[in-house]
Amino acid sequence: MKVCLVVDDSRVVRKVARKILEELHFACTEAEDGKQAMEACAQKMPDAILLDWNMPVMNGIEFLRRLRKMSGGDVPKVVFCTTENDLAHIQEALSAGANEYIMKPFDSDIIQTKFQQVGLL
Repeated sequence: MKVCLVVDDSRVVRKVARKILEELHFACTEAEDGKQAMEACAQKMPDAILLDWNMPVMNGIEFLRRLRKMSGGDVPKVVFCTTENDLAHIQEALSAGANEYIMKPFDSDIIQTKFQQVGLL
């Protein structure tokens, strides 16, 4: 079973994402900021990361840049999931190593489509 790390400072968003991902047969782990996500990846690199942009402690873009420099950090498919929808943010995320980009609010169909596009489903 593939593992997806859901990184978001909102417990509600993590809960909704987890429900959708478990229906798509992913095992889920959670982190509420980029620092916790780094610690989780250092312990065991997930197959996928659903990543929020705006979080305390360490934001999503900083986490992504650090992740891609880690040993094995090139492996997870990273899908940004955020309210930041302007072209500059999308380009920054993709140039930092994101594989795809989802706008909040999201639903099961959106996550399923994006995960298919990056080869996770």
